Amino acid sequence: MKFQRLSNINTKRDAWVEINLDAIEKNILTLKKFVRSGSKILAVVKADAYGHGSAMITPTLLASGVDYLGVASVDEGMELRNNKFTCPILVLGAAPIWAFDYAAQNNISLSLFLQNHLEAAEITYKKTGLKTKAHIKLDTGMNRIGVAKEDAVKFIKKVQSMESIELEGIFTHFACAEDETKTKAQLDIWENILSEVNTEGLILHCFNTAATIAGYKETQYNMVRLGLALYGLIPDLPPFCKNIPELLPAMSLKGRIINIHNAPINSGVSYSHTYITDKPTTIATIPIGYADGVDRRLSNKIYGILNGQKVRQIGNITMDQMMFDITGVKANEGDIITLIGNGISINEWAYILGTINYELICRLKARLSRVYTRDYL
Repeated sequence: MKFQRLSNINTKRDAWVEINLDAIEKNILTLKKFVRSGSKILAVVKADAYGHGSAMITPTLLASGVDYLGVASVDEGMELRNNKFTCPILVLGAAPIWAFDYAAQNNISLSLFLQNHLEAAEITYKKTGLKTKAHIKLDTGMNRIGVAKEDAVKFIKKVQSMESIELEGIFTHFACAEDETKTKAQLDIWENILSEVNTEGLILHCFNTAATIAGYKETQYNMVRLGLALYGLIPDLPPFCKNIPELLPAMSLKGRIINIHNAPINSGVSYSHTYITDKPTTIATIPIGYADGVDRRLSNKIYGILNGQKVRQIGNITMDQMMFDITGVKANEGDIITLIGNGISINEWAYILGTINYELICRLKARLSRVYTRDYL
């Protein structure tokens, strides 16, 4: 039987993630309303832009007014450099000391917070003649990485005295931006440190997406770091936050029906027969499974959209496939079932699994092709 191709999307597999670049552009324009005039914007594109494809979305980010890109590693920064992007790139995480000369040679800024980082910068300067571009990371309460508050002033002044380092900025990260009390406690530590050092000409940034939307504008400093909201999803926000932006999710997950068949009443579906039909049932199969990042614990708990109608996923999600009850829905092999998008939010999956949307969008990347569209929403 010849499949009907009701979409012009052609991939090597009948399953893909669709990224709407127009949604990302509109989200940036919306978020700019929460950014103080004159402040720079760093777009967080680590983890391949939260699964959206960092190299593919960067032209849209830059064209929409983003100033900096934030990555998790030198390798992630190099992927962008290899794609000919010349904008400032900051490694937000820890870089190994052997990567310092590589970063300097490719104009990638590093986060400094350890003594051996300073030693690595010295070695790089002696070996290459290149200064390490850097932002100092302060730990004001996250207890992950960063200079401890009691050592911060001394560390900053040390870096400022070093010829081998070009200090571009200082930053910290909020652990609980949704909690006003804890955030203000971190801000107090941050401000006390900055009051004891010369910050002229430096980029100072502590606001993540949640803090930016929350509206602590008077303490926003001169750069904000925007991550999840760029892609149309909202992080946890403080209770006082009333002005919540209307964002457009950029990511959809879709698969074409590869098989349709009828099963009689009392038929078991998929491994372990966790679903038993309670009526004669028309079952559609699509080639998406847990190896694609769809958690097996979602089995029998999620829905898809088929030809404008909501259809229930049935049976255990397998490594490469899952099934849907499409009884009463007019459909053919080759028709598309949308798992995320068309009114279904990945937040629903996060709620079922007791996790966060960040985790789930980052999972959807192992074998799924990325298709980029502009729907002019």
